[in-house]
Amino acid sequence: MLTVICETPGTLRAESRTQPTRGDGEVLLRVKRVGVCGTDLHIFTGNQPYLQYPRVMGHELSGVVEEAPEGSALKAGDPVYVMPYLSCGTCHACRQGKTNCCMNIQVLGVHRDGAFTEHLSLPEAFVHKADGISLDQAAMLEFLAIGAHAVRRGRVEAGQRVLVVGAGPIGMAVAIFAGLRGATVTLLDGRDDRLAFGRAHLPIAATVQLGPKDEEELAGLSDGVFFDRVFDATGNPKAMERGFRFVAHGGTYVLVSIVGATISFSDPEFHKREMTLMGSRNATVEDFETVLAAMRAGQIPDAALNTHRMTLAEVPELFPGLLDPAAGVVKALVEC
Repeated sequence: MLTVICETPGTLRAESRTQPTRGDGEVLLRVKRVGVCGTDLHIFTGNQPYLQYPRVMGHELSGVVEEAPEGSALKAGDPVYVMPYLSCGTCHACRQGKTNCCMNIQVLGVHRDGAFTEHLSLPEAFVHKADGISLDQAAMLEFLAIGAHAVRRGRVEAGQRVLVVGAGPIGMAVAIFAGLRGATVTLLDGRDDRLAFGRAHLPIAATVQLGPKDEEELAGLSDGVFFDRVFDATGNPKAMERGFRFVAHGGTYVLVSIVGATISFSDPEFHKREMTLMGSRNATVEDFETVLAAMRAGQIPDAALNTHRMTLAEVPELFPGLLDPAAGVVKALVEC
């Protein structure tokens, strides 16, 4: 089977591998679509803190069942999506239902080889029927679920002012689900094309471009008190540190992005606001179900989000081009 490997940062290679056999309790999938994530781009550029090379990337995937265990709810031919966070089910976090931050987590495409290949055999517990949605949509569930999880973590409510910093796919996902909860959403980014996309396709009230007067603009949009909920989706340490100043008194700051850096902030400013600081990692079954319901209701602009496509065989040649801002990539899908 065709498999694409990231051997070292900046180096992708296609090779033929033996098709896996289905293990006990596993489902053998024919991979059909793989979404390209910011994590994949970071792996390619050498900026992912949890990874060792070589690695087969890809954790946003949909497929079709080829073999399932006897007695399974799945059968050959079923279209499915995969929750790529393979949690242990027994650690302290898992026992609390927080499988998204399992102490022994194995994320496909990061801790173990992922979906830039033609077949995968995975534990049945992480493979779910993709009823009522297309294979394209099923491959976009995961990044949208990260946004849904962050919004749920932040307890966004109708009528609140929400600021999303970073208008990449994860930031857009946060904006979508904050908007669906009835919040007034502002999007802050340095790229005008991303902000224009947000104005055209997302449930947001305003956009602000990074610049000398952005803080003044944000103050004007919030009557000078700033925002009840601020979400950082930049993956930039300086932006993450700066975001503290945009949180209203009594507000919450949610760090969705992750960086291999130490982040600092002003303790007096933090305390006088009685601010809540949260990390948000991955997603749970509940978040995937939230996205599924929104997709089935036609509330997700998935066709617009999918800006680029390529085949698995084209990945070594075309993948580097996804890093070019001029390409206008929001979400690229790989067809296997």
